[in-house]
This record gives sequence, C-alpha cells and structure tokens, in this order.
Amino acid sequence: MTPNFSTVNFDKRELSNEQLISFYQALLKPRMIEEKMMLQLRQGKISKWFSAYGQEATSVGAVLAMNEDEFILPMHRNLGMFTTRNIPLNRLFAQYQAKKSGYTKGRDRSHHFGVADLKVVGMISHLGAQLGIADGIALSEKLDKSGRATLVVSGDGGASEGDFHEALNVAAVWDLPVIFLIENNQWGLSTPSSEQFRCENFIQKGPGYGMKAVQCDGNNVLDVYHTVKAAADEMRKKPAPVIVECMTFRMRGHEEASGTKYYPEGLIEKWEPFDPLTNFEKYLLESKVLDSAQIESIRLGLRLEINKAVEEAHNEEKIEVNTETELNDLFAPHLHEVSEPSEKKEMRFIDAISLGLKQAMEKHPNLVLMGQDIAEYGGAFKVTQDLVTQFGKERVRNTPLCESAIIGAALGLSIRGKKAMVEMQFSDFVSCGFNQIVNNLAKIHWRWGQNADVVIRMPTGAGVAAGPFHSQSTEAWFYHVPGLKIFYPAFPSEAKALLLEAFADPNPVLFFEHKGLYRSLSGEVDQNYVTLESGKAKIELEGSDLSIITYGLGVHWALEAAKLYAGKIEVLNLRTLSPLDWESVYASVRKTGKVIVLHEANLTGGIGGDIASRISEMCFHNLDAPVKRLASLDTPIPFDAKLEENYLAASRLAEAIEEILNY
Repeated sequence: MTPNFSTVNFDKRELSNEQLISFYQALLKPRMIEEKMMLQLRQGKISKWFSAYGQEATSVGAVLAMNEDEFILPMHRNLGMFTTRNIPLNRLFAQYQAKKSGYTKGRDRSHHFGVADLKVVGMISHLGAQLGIADGIALSEKLDKSGRATLVVSGDGGASEGDFHEALNVAAVWDLPVIFLIENNQWGLSTPSSEQFRCENFIQKGPGYGMKAVQCDGNNVLDVYHTVKAAADEMRKKPAPVIVECMTFRMRGHEEASGTKYYPEGLIEKWEPFDPLTNFEKYLLESKVLDSAQIESIRLGLRLEINKAVEEAHNEEKIEVNTETELNDLFAPHLHEVSEPSEKKEMRFIDAISLGLKQAMEKHPNLVLMGQDIAEYGGAFKVTQDLVTQFGKERVRNTPLCESAIIGAALGLSIRGKKAMVEMQFSDFVSCGFNQIVNNLAKIHWRWGQNADVVIRMPTGAGVAAGPFHSQSTEAWFYHVPGLKIFYPAFPSEAKALLLEAFADPNPVLFFEHKGLYRSLSGEVDQNYVTLESGKAKIELEGSDLSIITYGLGVHWALEAAKLYAGKIEVLNLRTLSPLDWESVYASVRKTGKVIVLHEANLTGGIGGDIASRISEMCFHNLDAPVKRLASLDTPIPFDAKLEENYLAASRLAEAIEEILNY
C-alpha cells in the first residue's frame, strides 16, 4: 500500500492570506492537543486515546467548508472537527478526564458526546449508527427549506456495516442534503482494506446509489476544503446526497495501546512525507504567508491555551457519586398535562389509534410519520389510511426497508427539534433496528442531555395464525434497557390516550398495539384530544382472593376467566411497562394474598419474571401462595392455529387459577 497522491499541490483559489493562516491554526491545534494527550495518557490522566495523527487535514478542511449553523457528525478520530468548531478546551479536557464539566459528566469517554449549540453530534462505539441520524437532520433541513447541508463521517472499515448502506440508500431516495465523508485511512483496526472490501475505492459506490461521488487528498487541507465546499454549496441549492472520499493514512494504532506492529515494514515511512501539517506549513513559508517567527508565536499561543485548559480540567474535583442524579438524568423532563374527558363514541381498537395519530399530527405540526407503506397504502394494517391526504407526503413518509436508518433518522429529526414516529410493519421486524433503539435512543439523554422525541409503533402479538416471524411478543427485548418507555394498552380508550401521551413525551416510547385486537375489540373512546398519564395501572375488575397482573391481550384472557369466579379475582391492567406502577401491583397483592403474573410472551426472560421477583421481595409476608408465573411456551410461535392455541398461555390459565386459589 502506497500513498494515493504522489505530490502535494496546494491550491488556494479565492482564499486570502488571513484565511490560510486561520486554516494553519485550525490544523495545528488538534495536533498539539494530541501531543499533550499522549503525555496525559502516559501519566495515567486519561484512559484511552484514538489518534488522528496525520489525518487532521480531513477533519479540519471538512468543517471549515461547512457553515457554522450546519450539523457535523464526527467519529472518534475527528478531534479536529470539535476544535475547528471552537469547543471550549477546558470542557473537552474535562470530558477526557471524566470530570463533571465534561459533556457526559463522566458517563462516557472520548468523543461520544454532542454539543447542541456547536451543531456537533458525536458517535457511539457502534460504527455507522450516526449515518442514519444525519439523514434525519438533513431531512429536517429539507422540510424546513433551510438551505443547510449536513456532514457525517464514516471510516473505511465502518462503511462495511449495514447502517452505511441503509443511510446512503435512504438519503438517495429522499434527495437529502447530506455529505457522507468517508475517511479512507487504509485500515480497520488491524485489518487492511484488501480484507474489508473488494471495490477499488468508495467513489465507485456512488452510481450504485444514484448519487454523486468525489475523491480528494485527505492529507491536503485545501483539497478537502474545496471538495467539501463544492459539494455543500451544490446541495444547499438543490438537495441531494454526495459521497466524499478522503484518502489518508492512520500513522498510529487504532487506539494508542494497540500499536502498529501489524503494518508492513516501511509503510509508515512511505506516508511520512505526506504529513498534512508539515506540508501545509512548508507551503505557507514558501509562499511567504507566514515566517518562522510567526509560526513560533502561533505555537506558543496554542501551547499556553492548551496547558491552561488542561490544568483547569485537572484541578476540577472528581465527580461525587449521586445515585439520584444518575437516575433522574435517564429521561428528559416531562410533566403530564391533565386532560378533560370529552364526548365518547364507540370505536374499534384500530380506529382509536388512527384517531390518535390524526390528533397528534394536528397538535404537533413538527411531527413526521415514517414507515413502510404508510402513505397511500395506509400501512400493513391500514392504521394510517387517509393521513397522507390530510397531511401530505412530507409528513407521512413511505420509507425503504431500512429499519436502522429510519430509526436513526427519527433521532436526527428530534435533534433538530421535531417529533418523529416510526411504524414497524410488525414488531418482529424491529430487530433490524435494534442497535439504534437500545444504544442511541435509550442512552442519548443520559449521556449528553439530548432528548429522543421518538415514538415507535409496534403491531405485536399472536392469535392471528401469522407464524414465527409476524407474531412475536417483543416487549421483553426492551424492558431490560434503561432509557426506554414502553406502553402497551389493552382497550381502545387507553390506546388513543396513551398514544397521544407518547407523542407529548419528549422521550423514546415503544408503543405496542396488539394486532389481534385491531378489529375484534371496540369500546367508548374520547373524541377530543385527551391523554392518559403513563405509569398508572388500572384495576379492571375488583376481587378478593386472587390478583391477576397482566397487560395487552392478557387483560382480556383474565377478564374472561374471572367470569367463573364472581368477586374472587382481581384483574390489574398495567397499561405501561416502563414506567411500571409498582405501588398498584403491591397494593393488589397485599389485598388478595395470591397472585398470577400473566403475559403472552414466552416464559423465560419474560417481564413476568421481574414482576414476580419484586412481589416476592416486597410482599413476601402478605403472600398466601407462591407467586405464579403464567406465559406462553418457550418455543417460537407456530403457524397452525391449533399449535398456536396450545402455545399461548390462555390455554393453561384456568388450570393455573384453580391451582393458586386452592393452594
């Protein structure tokens, strides 16, 4: 592997000498910070370092080409993007040292954070996840007709991930003004490009997505600047995505501890003459834009600034542990607004949800609905039918089959101050977007205070003979993850009211809708905009001898079974699983002394296990029988109706009730 550009040619074009000097300062700053951080690493003051040594021109040139009010989404090796946006160095160094004034309050490291006022959205460790977020930010800019571009970075290794394909595909289909900057530094950790991909370079991918692709010398700050600026200028006038491939090289290890022993002998030496800082400094000296004394003065000024900021961060007290603060920062604040009941009308479950979506769109003009086939077709279950006629295709958007990118885009819309809904055709398909939910949506507020104003609608459940890939109960997949809210209504009235509450809440909500209830269940529903507070269970049936604690379709199973036991069985409808109304659970158990925890999902690892455990812990002295868990079989869901009936917990409910009542 040899350098792709045999000579370094600096073309200043319309840039003034003052601008060239500012470019030099911007290029020098991250290099000097890195030199300082290497000392800090050796002294044990920071724990890890991802080196950008020799790659600074890509970061600096790209950000200089973007307007200050345009979002950039860097990776872990893009220190120059943060510094070129003039991040306060004392807070940056506090971040590295895990101090409270760092952007994640010691909860995350390096560049895993964002700075809203600087229009910077940092990465998570799962490479590629922020590409979809960039789509959402760019979509917001396009909807607002702001004329702004968005820039997001991927490494050549990260570009092998499915998120890369999905994000580029969505951006191309929607003509989004986003620059996909690929920092091609020849290696993915210790794996060379020849073992990462077979294409000769990434600009070959452009035609496959129907987008423009250009390549530049990633070690030439002016070449990067002019290339990115041209792409951004063009998309500001006519939105469309562009691939910009920056050819560069990683002079140090993937992270400092890994080293570079896997590099072929002599490879680093081949790249040393292409050092972006050394060559640009030489160009400025030869062009008489700067002299040696001026360069030394610039270096001295930066050294003083860096040392002062490092010392300030170092002198900051270590974080004091406060459990209450850790828990309180998990969600963005939300105060439920009490709604007045209104005129009621008999409605099917599905129609109640449709009405809720319509009223949410009217209430929140910044709400965008996204999902496969949700526009003219009305969605797989026709829940969104006719919404596109009223609100238009800008706000009711058909999506490609790119669950991860679309959930990422929903987060991007939230970062730009909008609300977003994503409809899963079936909750089973959410596994394709799992990472975005559990690592981006769930953690982003706790990490750096950014809310994720996203609702994901999840048609779920069995009972309709749809087989193992369209019938799963997936709520337990997410119940374990802090930072997510989970709503699971059982009746049309609460379905509509909880859905409106989900849209009012600025936090991520997974909204489960049992598709078996869509057209089989009707009830009285408020016709006006009425919300229902989350975390409030409801006693659907009073009883004295046995509590059945359940949710979703389980509520209807329990109510049907209770008809044979007049006054004996109490049915508690949880309605929301996160937050879960523990006090109502404990109160019911203390009242009856016996309990069945019932759910449709299979037994092992189900939510019932947690509920039963907490009941045993908090109500042990009130129990007159063991806590009984009743759930479906620990197998995938079969297709045949008889096999499915045997699979479901309802087939064993009567036996369980008799067992516990007679204990």
